[in-house]
Amino acid sequence: MTWNRRHLLDLQSLTAEEITLILDVAREFRAVGERDVKKVGVLQGRTVVNLFVEPSTRTRISFELAALRLSADVINFTAEASSLKKGETLKDTVRNLESMSADFVILRHGASGAPHFLSRFARCHIINAGDGAHEHPTQGLLDVFTIRERKGRIAGLKVTILGDILYSRVARSNIWALLKLGAEVTLCGPPTLVPRVFEQWGCRVTWNVHEAVRGADVVNLLRIQHERQRKTMFPSTGEYAALFGLNQARASLLHPEALIMHPGPINRGVEIESELADGERSVILEQVANGLAVRMAVLHLINGGQPGQIC
Repeated sequence: MTWNRRHLLDLQSLTAEEITLILDVAREFRAVGERDVKKVGVLQGRTVVNLFVEPSTRTRISFELAALRLSADVINFTAEASSLKKGETLKDTVRNLESMSADFVILRHGASGAPHFLSRFARCHIINAGDGAHEHPTQGLLDVFTIRERKGRIAGLKVTILGDILYSRVARSNIWALLKLGAEVTLCGPPTLVPRVFEQWGCRVTWNVHEAVRGADVVNLLRIQHERQRKTMFPSTGEYAALFGLNQARASLLHPEALIMHPGPINRGVEIESELADGERSVILEQVANGLAVRMAVLHLINGGQPGQIC
């Protein structure tokens, strides 16, 4: 199939075939990253703007490096160093960027739906780098890419997502991608953070961590999104670690060849013990490396490229 979308706003609206296409092209770009010369010219002459209204380390640097490896010109700016701080609207900011010939705007914003809003009028391509508690599509893509590269498939795998589901955009993107590709998804965490409404999406919901991890092929651990919570959703991080943190005893219930994942940043000793985060079953650093290939694939496809066109 061929890609025919101008933007990447979410994974909910993508088909399984479109998600698979991105993963296949990402595999091509991962091979590029293993060469001596890691640069290709598919975005030469294009300008990519990283517009991050929320803080980020991995995602911003990954998008910047992805664009540079595709030979694009890259501009980074944050809300603190822009006219947004002076009261300029997001719409006016993007229109000014387009007046300076921006071809792509990579947007991270605290308001759910901000990239969708921009896509209604933007002439440039909009890529969602995380919008509120809605979605983080490239994180979802790199997670399923990592699983598929390690396991050879997604369909039929038992994947447990453990942590703050309610406020997590990563969880939502992972859920949509995994379900579309045929995985069995279990959600677990404190009852205040894992409402049963997610069962309507096709997920299994449990508040029993042992039940959630027993026999799982993959466990993806999520950070507690304190910055999005209007009130404290559980008594303390110590209690969370005691009841839901992944420790050696709970990890022993996983499938012997299970993958341990985390989108970062990791709160060691809360979501996961350090020995497990750094252990042989952990693919946390692989996720970071694979994020670069996935974001190169997304930029390439949205620019009109197709599989097999990488030099």
